[in-house]
Amino acid sequence: MNTTEDPNKMNAALILGCGYIGRRVAALEQAAGARVSALARSTERAKELKAAGIVALRGDLDDPATLQGLSAAGTLVYYLAPPPASGVSDPRIETALARLHGSNVPQRVVLISTTGVYGDCGGAWIDEDRPPNPETDRSKRRLAAEDALRHWSAATGVPAVILRVPGIYGPGRLPADRIARLEPVVREAEAPFTNRIHADDLAQACFLAGRRGRPGALYNTSDGHPTTMTDYFNRVADLLALPHPPALPLDEARHRLSAGMLSYLAESRRLDNRRMREELGVDLQYPDLASGLPACLED
Repeated sequence: MNTTEDPNKMNAALILGCGYIGRRVAALEQAAGARVSALARSTERAKELKAAGIVALRGDLDDPATLQGLSAAGTLVYYLAPPPASGVSDPRIETALARLHGSNVPQRVVLISTTGVYGDCGGAWIDEDRPPNPETDRSKRRLAAEDALRHWSAATGVPAVILRVPGIYGPGRLPADRIARLEPVVREAEAPFTNRIHADDLAQACFLAGRRGRPGALYNTSDGHPTTMTDYFNRVADLLALPHPPALPLDEARHRLSAGMLSYLAESRRLDNRRMREELGVDLQYPDLASGLPACLED
């Protein structure tokens, strides 16, 4: 059992999945004086991490044998790695958690999951008490990762916090190419509600979850101002001085949009983020697209 956690005195962080969000989390930890290490699958990736002042640990979540030396004792672990691209389980997190036992347990684990685990909510406002009902395999994989972490936490006594995250946007993560190709969207009146969060605000939420998150708690991690995918694409087009994408009736869009895009359009929900703001103390730098999108170009 882990009985020595002091979330306000985290002096070492281990990031599993140190990519677009992980690098931002690493910078926040470094600014707080923590020693940051991260898993690297390749020599090139290890060099990039070292250049950012991050200790690179060679290993691959798809190859358990490479994780034999993974050291997490006393650290704050951020598990930010995505599940595999197929199936309804997440063997990657199971592989990682299997290494974290006995004397090699961290002080706490923060997991990024997805709000897709709620499934279609018919556009309703939902909070974390909404029962999960994943309808796509990718969301089922994320719920499986949540369940794996909960079971591990119960077995080890190590606190775990789960952030359920919608669409992420930020510098370098805008759908500029799609808009430039004039790929169609669903007309605004028929478009479902979607939710987003700026990458910097998500990183802040991760950092605070590592220190203030209630053990076992879920947090909807969004900007709290849902719009639609169509509105998002139109706003990005305006930002980049590009034409708006052509808007189609939903029936026609079903025959012209990709299966991936249609899967997002099949679900509609609006996320209540009060628990994130009140319990974690997240002060959103970009509480809506009007403030967040221009910052993507400034960076």
